[in-house]
Amino acid sequence: MYLCSKTKTKMRRLWLIILLLAPLAVFAQQVVISGSVVDEKTGAELGQVSVSAGRVSVVTNEDGVFSLKLAEMPGSIMVSHLGYKSRQVKLTEGATERLKIKLQPTSILLREIVVMNEDPRELVDIAISKIPENYSKAPELLKGFYRETAMKRKHYIYVAEGVEDMYKTPYSRGTARDRVAIIKGRRLLSQKSGDTLGVKVMGGPTQAVIMDLVKNRDFLLNRESLDEYRFSMGVPELINDRPQYVVLMEPSKIVPYALYYGKLYIDQERLAFTRIELDLDMRDKDKATQTMLVKKPFGVRFKPRELSCVVDYRYEDGVTRISYLRNTFRFNCDWKRRLFSTSFTATCEMAVTDCSSDNVQPIASRSSFDSRDAYYDKVEYFLDPDYWSSYNIIEPSESLDKAIQKLVSRYRRN
Repeated sequence: MYLCSKTKTKMRRLWLIILLLAPLAVFAQQVVISGSVVDEKTGAELGQVSVSAGRVSVVTNEDGVFSLKLAEMPGSIMVSHLGYKSRQVKLTEGATERLKIKLQPTSILLREIVVMNEDPRELVDIAISKIPENYSKAPELLKGFYRETAMKRKHYIYVAEGVEDMYKTPYSRGTARDRVAIIKGRRLLSQKSGDTLGVKVMGGPTQAVIMDLVKNRDFLLNRESLDEYRFSMGVPELINDRPQYVVLMEPSKIVPYALYYGKLYIDQERLAFTRIELDLDMRDKDKATQTMLVKKPFGVRFKPRELSCVVDYRYEDGVTRISYLRNTFRFNCDWKRRLFSTSFTATCEMAVTDCSSDNVQPIASRSSFDSRDAYYDKVEYFLDPDYWSSYNIIEPSESLDKAIQKLVSRYRRN
């Protein structure tokens, strides 16, 4: 992905590594199920909630809003979120839109359970050894919706999103033959002079391959990497009404690169990884910069603030699959002769919306998106308001929707 912006005198480009992904599905005739999800006690809107009907699913946006598009009317949908009791919502004809779904928190009950006798590192090693039996044993083709955004201070300056196919080999193998192909995509860039950021997202849509941490074990879940961390047991949680061990990770060695603080959620019955949360250690700014920064123009000072990642896996039909991925990257930049620095936030997210295991064929290399490709150059401008009418997407939040309207207006004026 590129975020290219203008100044009065020249173009400046800042190249950064960020992580990200998102999902979706296509239907000829549609039943639309839409609404919002809130906390039953506080009424707070809940983001990143999974809403599914069989293998087809979406997640709510930051405002708790979702829209699920299906080929036929289901009898019910399943709504689930970390720390909440899952809820099956029955549906009736003519009453499938503007639903308000309330989820009941479960963390208070779980805090009464204290895990004392588990060895956290041994638990992680056992979960790794069980990956071949807990995850897909056959090739699968996933549908996904992907979105990447960038903000300068509190204002959006770039939005790109797309539908993609993701071919995955069995989890007993590595990621060498896994591929991603863009089906449809669009992007919009601020036309305002002074939006001076240029960003390349490393891999872009291929993060469905790179950040599938259970399959791509070279990233974290290998003996050499894990030996650099100290492990402890956290408070158990529920995911999809299934009790989870929570293993906490923190750096235990001084190494030449930045490590992470992490939470590993492991299903207590199946010993499968169901969620992984990582935050880059920012104590050594030089090491953090080495991890995050690819290239910058002369005279630009880069100050890292945050690099965080969440990867969710969903259990269904006896198989655990990747379902959602989100990466957030925050940093400040300043230029010589400028008094104050400018804050930027880049976010990538992917949600898997459908999957198939029947007669799956690999995606040809010539048709796939390469991690060296720039997503910005692969997709078109973003002017059709009904662009995603036939696809499942992560609905834009109210603030993002308003930003898109403003960016479109500026683009048309210019």
